[in-house]
Amino acid sequence: LHLSLRRQRQMCIRDRLYEILDNSVLYSSVAHPKHRSITNVTFHLPQEKLLQKFLTETDKEGLFALKGHAAVGGARASIYNAMPLEGVDALAQFMKEFERKNG
Repeated sequence: LHLSLRRQRQMCIRDRLYEILDNSVLYSSVAHPKHRSITNVTFHLPQEKLLQKFLTETDKEGLFALKGHAAVGGARASIYNAMPLEGVDALAQFMKEFERKNG
């Protein structure tokens, strides 16, 4: 039961970010919906300079380590068990605001 509740929590957290990606004109999700990870949310922005701006601004906001994997590029939010819900909410809010300003 404990693992089931933890998995539900992770999926709920993950879905907060994928909802933004799925409804965005700025961000594009890397993973097909049937193959989405519950611990890593990967996405791209349309231009490299916009990605660099995103990464610079997230660092300034205290949202660290969002640079994507070398093989995939883009951005990656790692939302393992230790990631507090507040951190995911802060990232989600930042992503919405960044899209509003840059989309």
